[in-house]
Amino acid sequence: EPKRKTAFGSVGRRIPYRILHVINQDGESLGHMHRAEALKLMDQHDLKLVLLRENVEPPVYRLMTGQQIHEEQLKRAEKKKASPRSGVIQKELSFSSAIAKNDLETKTKQIAQWIEKKYHVKVTVRQAK
Repeated sequence: EPKRKTAFGSVGRRIPYRILHVINQDGESLGHMHRAEALKLMDQHDLKLVLLRENVEPPVYRLMTGQQIHEEQLKRAEKKKASPRSGVIQKELSFSSAIAKNDLETKTKQIAQWIEKKYHVKVTVRQAK
């Protein structure tokens, strides 16, 4: 699946949608408006248009000051740090039952390192011919 854009920032004048739902800097809804009207508002109040939600019809944009954008970026960074990692990393190791002693010791050390890093480890032992 394609990665979604996680960056939060001003989009300026590059707005691919014709009709937008605009929210002002105080959080009040200004309703649906054409892209040109939203850009006019942005210029009049010296604000930036920021995409909040694009998976709704019409997409939601908010007029924000530079300070508000900066604070929102900091908030999102803190939230991302606080949330646990979503994906569990799994490591897989396979070797023959006729493995030499030194090779077995080396692989055992590697497994111990992975376990310390909280990885899931899957070990497969194949029968020697």
